[in-house]
Amino acid sequence: MTGNVSPALYAMRPNIYELPAGTTWWRVHNKTRSPEQFNPVSVDAHFGGNRFDGTSYDPYPYLYLASDPTTALAETLLRSLDFDTESGMRLVPYAAVARKSLSMVRARCDQQLISLVSEEDLAAVCQDSWLLETDGDGYAKTRRWASEMRAQAPGAAGLIWQSRRHRPRLASVLFHDRCGDESLTGVPVPEFQDLGSPTGIAAVNRLLAPLRAAVVSPWS
Repeated sequence: MTGNVSPALYAMRPNIYELPAGTTWWRVHNKTRSPEQFNPVSVDAHFGGNRFDGTSYDPYPYLYLASDPTTALAETLLRSLDFDTESGMRLVPYAAVARKSLSMVRARCDQQLISLVSEEDLAAVCQDSWLLETDGDGYAKTRRWASEMRAQAPGAAGLIWQSRRHRPRLASVLFHDRCGDESLTGVPVPEFQDLGSPTGIAAVNRLLAPLRAAVVSPWS
C-alpha cells in the first residue's frame, strides 16, 4: 500500500485496543506545558507536521504518548539519527533536550483506541506497514488516513501502534475531541523534569544506553 487510493473508498473494520483506567503512559514535552496538555495547533493538510496530527480539514487537538519512558525518548530524540562512525553511538544534540521534560500521564477512564499493532490490525483498516513507516511527504496521506479512521470509528479515542524506534513497545496518539480535558492526569517525575540539566542528561543517557544513543552534554 502506497497511499495512492483515497481511504474513503474502503469500508474499514478497525480492531479495538482496550485501554483501562489507571494505565500509565509517558511523553516528552516542553517544560512550560503540563504533562497532560494536548497540542491544539492544526497542521497544514499537505506540508509539515507529524504522522497523525490534526489538520485544518479535521482540526482535533492531539497528544502523542509512549508505553514507557525509553520509548518516549526514542520516539522524540532518535528520529532520522544515524550512528556516528567513530563512537558507534547515536549522538543526540543538547538542543533536543534543552527546556524539555519527560513525564508520566495516567488514564483516568477507560478508552478505546484503534489498534495498528499487528499486520491483522493494519489489514482491518485496509492498510499495511506503509502507514507506519512512510516519512516526510507521506505524512499528508497518513494524516488523511487517520481522519478517515476517525470518521469510520467515531467511538475511538485515538490510535495505537508499535514504536518504530523501540520495537516492540507501543506508541499512541489521543484525540482531544474524543477524550476531553479530564481524561489524563499528569504525574511529574523529579529526575526527568529538566532534561537539559546534568541530572536530566544522566537520566536520559541511562535509559538510552541499550539503544546506543546518548545526549551530548555541553559540560563534557
